[in-house]
Amino acid sequence: MLLTSVFGSPVCSPFDASNPPKKVLEVACGTGLYSSMCHDYFSGLGYPHVSFTGIDITPLSADLQKQGIDWKFVQHDLRTLPLPFQDDEFDLVVSTDISIILPFSGYQERLVAEELRILKPGGMLEIRESDHVLRTLLRQPPKAPNISQEAQEKVDATATYPLFSNTAFAVTQNPYVREYNTWIQRVLDNRRLCAVPCTLVKSMLLQETDHLDVIGTRRVAVMLGEVRWEREGVGDPSNERSASPSDRKAACGTLRKQREDSNGAFGALTADQSAIRKTALLTIVQLIESLEPLLKEASGKVQAEWDRWWAGMMVDLFEQKGTFNGECMEIGAWWGRKR
Repeated sequence: MLLTSVFGSPVCSPFDASNPPKKVLEVACGTGLYSSMCHDYFSGLGYPHVSFTGIDITPLSADLQKQGIDWKFVQHDLRTLPLPFQDDEFDLVVSTDISIILPFSGYQERLVAEELRILKPGGMLEIRESDHVLRTLLRQPPKAPNISQEAQEKVDATATYPLFSNTAFAVTQNPYVREYNTWIQRVLDNRRLCAVPCTLVKSMLLQETDHLDVIGTRRVAVMLGEVRWEREGVGDPSNERSASPSDRKAACGTLRKQREDSNGAFGALTADQSAIRKTALLTIVQLIESLEPLLKEASGKVQAEWDRWWAGMMVDLFEQKGTFNGECMEIGAWWGRKR
């Protein structure tokens, strides 16, 4: 849901709108929400008959056929390969946040090779991930290099920040987030899982260049709430000595428009932008809640101590603007077309 809101579509990989995928596989499908959103998306383009298949270890999804979706569920443990599909069977294969269940080293590399086997030539493999350790975006970053106008318009509309090699991060200053980072890192390390998958997906796909071309990515930071330097204007190009006169003039015009639109408050968020940030924060809180037994064990806390920590965290994050320094959730989508 968050990825779709941020990127504006459930499908980030490019495709010919006049010839959309006919058969889609959702790997680790869970409730099948992604397939349902994809069906709505393609139906909106005039293609309501795309076929969807979901595969997962447990049947959690509803019967999407009752919603008018061409849907089939296959129960299978993704650690057991090969997958129960024919060669060249799908036009689009998508996985979301699979790093929380499969190690990158070995398992995911073999799974990608298997996904390429069942993907048709010309079909797209798309991997969508989010990092589980949270960092702080130091300041309002400059415009990402080589970003398309469409992508820039989307990050502007969603108040997110495109990430690239020079993006400046720091360790979080929030004590609750810092403790969570320590515990989730310990939990995932003990299970050979990756806490920062966004740093590894592209390199994994680049190892498959014999089988993939048109490798691309979209990676952004979603702030977890209102941020101090957005309101104060830190990082504003109009204040940068290195900015050209034309850049400063354009920046001043942009800021003037922002102030006019927000009754004079620099960096005020729209309702939709605020909703995206609240969704990101809720996603993190829900992850902590779902992993409570593992995180509690990693913390060494007894139940009463954990309950006090949880209550303090909720007050800090939701009532005291605990992410005001720039704590963010890093998410991304990576794709490649099979040769």
